[in-house]
Amino acid sequence: MKDKTYTHGKTWKILLLVFAALIFTMSLIYTNNLMKDLRHEEYRRMELWSHAMQSFINSEPDADIGFLFEVLENNQTIPVILVDADNKTIISYRNLDTVKMENAEYAAEKLEEFRNNGKESFSITDPDGNVLNTIYYSDSLLLMKLQFYPYVQMILIAIFIIMGYVVLNVLRKSEQNHVWLGMSKETAHQLGTPISSLMAWLEIMRDEHGETEMFREIEKDVKRLEKVAARFSKIGSKPNLHENELTGSIRNTVSYLKTRIPASVHIETNLTETEEIFLPLNVELFEWVIENLCKNAVDAIGTNGTIRINVEDDGKNVGIEISDTGKGISKTDFKNVFKPGYTTKNRGWGLGLSLAKRIVEEYHGGKIFVKSSEIGKGTTFRINLKKDSKI
Repeated sequence: MKDKTYTHGKTWKILLLVFAALIFTMSLIYTNNLMKDLRHEEYRRMELWSHAMQSFINSEPDADIGFLFEVLENNQTIPVILVDADNKTIISYRNLDTVKMENAEYAAEKLEEFRNNGKESFSITDPDGNVLNTIYYSDSLLLMKLQFYPYVQMILIAIFIIMGYVVLNVLRKSEQNHVWLGMSKETAHQLGTPISSLMAWLEIMRDEHGETEMFREIEKDVKRLEKVAARFSKIGSKPNLHENELTGSIRNTVSYLKTRIPASVHIETNLTETEEIFLPLNVELFEWVIENLCKNAVDAIGTNGTIRINVEDDGKNVGIEISDTGKGISKTDFKNVFKPGYTTKNRGWGLGLSLAKRIVEEYHGGKIFVKSSEIGKGTTFRINLKKDSKI
């Protein structure tokens, strides 16, 4: 079954995205309502401004126009263009770039923009109803800025979330490294004493009963335990890589596993006895990777099936594919299988593939991934290593 911590982590990510989307949606709705109110307010102001302009143009020479002039001058934000009766010649304008408006081509484009912006124009008529002028207007600078506010807000929220996610990932990875270091060293320490004791008891039994096949097999497993302890002592810190032969370590791992897996599960390779591939390798740790992948394949197969190991060498890179005829992996879990704690078994900690990924990618500078899988038919894992890797 899947680890609950992993499931909860995935749920929290979804909830965080939903929460961010909710903030953006609410902000967008609120801003749109606010813009609607402001547009209505600006329309009312322009309606008042057009009435003032109408009264100003049609006023008697001796009329008191102080109030009208104050209303006209009070518009300091809404862009306005006043054209003559032919609806082509600009008579005056307000709240537009004076320097740019002196350019006839720019002024004509701006007038056309105002005509087609969907806003109602206002006509100024004489006492007989003849149109003298037409007023066009556009959104104020404040209104234009306001329409981008939700998007700016969302970008800032996204930046904050991304930065927080990156920082948390760095902290989590650092914490994981400390946990790996502590756990591996403690495990190696705890295994050391009983392994030494087992070796001593094995020698005592040999002295009493002589050499037997059973003792030889027990010795192999005890030495295997010593190798496991050595692996744990190395997994906590980055080990040194030396030029080592790859195919021999794979053959050794396969030979060890064949006598310890069900007889109905067969392991096949495309390796020949004389084939040799040299590359920077920590043999003990890399054998652990092959062993983990093969054991996972055995668990996936169950009682009857085949594990196939293919090695490819193109001179610069080495590819290792481990395929099984097991139950397969869902495509949605191709990346999840390498996360600590992820397991589909009722037992185990879900650390095998996580360890394999750490060894291949962090220690050897390679890449491990699920190449392909089909439910009910099997899975293929692939490891890519560089022959000139410098880690």
